[in-house]
Amino acid sequence: MAKSLIIVESPAKAKTISRFLGKEYRVAASMGHVRDLPKSKLGIDIEKGFVPKYITIRGKGSIIENLRKEAAKAQKVLLATDPDREGEAISWHLAHLLDIPPETPCRVEFHEITKTAVSESLRHPRKINMNLVDAQQARRILDRLVGYKISPILWRKVKWGLSAGRVQSAAVRMICDREKEIAEFVPEEYWTIEAELADRPDGSSFKAKLHSRGNEKINLKNREQVEKIVADLQDQVFVVMEIKRGERRRNPAPPFTTSTMQQEAARKLGFTAKKTMMIAQQLYEGLDIKGEGTVGLVTYIRTDSTRISEQAQKEAKEYIKANYGSEYVAESMSVKKAKKNIQDAHEGIRPTSVFRHPDSIKDSLTLDQYKLYKLIWERFLASQMAPAVYDTVSIDIKAGSYIFKASGSTLKFTGFMAVYIEGADEETEKDEGTLPILEQGQKLTLLKIMPEQHFTQPPPRFTEAMLVKALEEKGIGRPSTYAPIIDTIQKRGYVKKEKGRFKPTELGQLVTEILKEYFSDIVDLDFTAEMENQLDKIEAGEENWQKIIESFYRPFEEKLKIAEEKIEEVKIEDEVTEEKCELCGRNMVIKHGRYGKFMACSGFPECKNTKPLLEETGVKCPVCEGVIVVRKSKKGRKFYGCSNYPNCEFVTWDPPSETPCPRCGGLMVVKSTKSGKITACTNTECGYKDQVEG
Repeated sequence: MAKSLIIVESPAKAKTISRFLGKEYRVAASMGHVRDLPKSKLGIDIEKGFVPKYITIRGKGSIIENLRKEAAKAQKVLLATDPDREGEAISWHLAHLLDIPPETPCRVEFHEITKTAVSESLRHPRKINMNLVDAQQARRILDRLVGYKISPILWRKVKWGLSAGRVQSAAVRMICDREKEIAEFVPEEYWTIEAELADRPDGSSFKAKLHSRGNEKINLKNREQVEKIVADLQDQVFVVMEIKRGERRRNPAPPFTTSTMQQEAARKLGFTAKKTMMIAQQLYEGLDIKGEGTVGLVTYIRTDSTRISEQAQKEAKEYIKANYGSEYVAESMSVKKAKKNIQDAHEGIRPTSVFRHPDSIKDSLTLDQYKLYKLIWERFLASQMAPAVYDTVSIDIKAGSYIFKASGSTLKFTGFMAVYIEGADEETEKDEGTLPILEQGQKLTLLKIMPEQHFTQPPPRFTEAMLVKALEEKGIGRPSTYAPIIDTIQKRGYVKKEKGRFKPTELGQLVTEILKEYFSDIVDLDFTAEMENQLDKIEAGEENWQKIIESFYRPFEEKLKIAEEKIEEVKIEDEVTEEKCELCGRNMVIKHGRYGKFMACSGFPECKNTKPLLEETGVKCPVCEGVIVVRKSKKGRKFYGCSNYPNCEFVTWDPPSETPCPRCGGLMVVKSTKSGKITACTNTECGYKDQVEG
């Protein structure tokens, strides 16, 4: 009989931990949360201190019963849910259901799932941290109060199925505010003048940019100014006035936090925040690696700290020295905190062993797991490496009273760039090139004067990476909430993605304006950020969770009464399409239902014709003249079929490629294999296949 029962959330985590422990331990999974507030009602006793009324989550009864049986057999029960607020709350709920006193040493934390870390953690059980539990409860109750009190008003006044959320509404506002900035932006004209020069008539050319006239910096606003200067320059002699040589160091980015991992995975891998967190959780909980068995590959993936343990730094130093040379090892590995409210309980995200190179385990991972693990591994290793070093040169060139400037740089030592370079959200200026060897007083040959007109650009719409970064900078939500926030606001139809960037829908803008007028705190970014700070204070034991909720709710209650009285009913017009109803000939319109968008006849209720809204792929059906569209099976699985169904019954589970088969001209589809994605011809007689780039 097992002496100790360890309870974790997932079977994958249970499998990994079981491998490290002997027969005296039994590891079971709770399958996530076991208790929550009821969905059918508020579930909070407002008049008795906002006490939550938890119920067992539907479908979890048999799991809880099995855990109770296992607990009855064990001498000790240890709760090993994730090491964060949510994990602490799950442990507290489990303790309640299993009659475990929370003040007893029943809680263990695994910051990485390796044999050493698990064994060490089991030697130091602690009591449940009620400050963490209270912070999580406060968040849950606040979100429930906002959602369940405002949403019914929106249903009655605007449209059924709408919702408001304490954090999601602030995120939608950020996107709406950005759209307003773009719409109101007035571009301003400006000009630049560059001179293409050479050290001699047949020598190497380079470019220099007009900077000033004497000591006065030049700002060119119109063509007339430019034409006058260009005319002045035609007769001037270009002479090297001053040469400055120096050295520039470029430091590596720190190890990943949850936020920066989501941002970089969006930039470099095209992953959504939701997908990144799902795959990162798999890497953390453990995967079956050939020759090793099941092992956790990365440290805990919900963190806003970049701190790294001394042992991990030591291993990185050994690896870098052995594989790159001692000169590539960073002289100092200290990492500064990014902001004052960092939760420093966890390390930054890193591989559990730097010696486990991504390519050495590639065959044991899916392509997406490999890509994310490689990103984490490279980022960590680079963070422990020496800076890159550039030789720089800056040249001032005199042309009459005008001063031009040219600069160049040459990479002298690659440092961390031998492994990894951080991505960027927007295009940056091109790297400086090299300049020819010049001497002070040297005359230059003018090859060409190049004036160019520009216009200031509006701020860009948010990409997923940019939105995560902005949420973090504004203090909206916490790293673990970014993925569900972004997922929710899209599912609710408040924002949509166009070319990878978020744009508010008419519905999103309407709801935001209503909330700004009647519930200004809910969409106020500073207020939302301050509420996160209050939750942090609850976690630190500095504030009482019920007092925090009380101070929020009483003013909020008054606003609810005003909103109920003053918000007028708003009718949202349906989007009219060009498609005609096959029953009565009227135009079809796009409607929003409980399960998403669908098409209906504009003649409703006289004509009740409806049909699914089909997403076109832009690829022609190989059987008839129709277009391949996205469909869903009864179980919700996506597949692809002809728009002329049922007259044409062509279907495929694989997404179609826009590029026809180079061999027979047939339809190509994209298939996922263990070695990566391939395109394959659907013509079985052809059999053509090709690896997808990237």
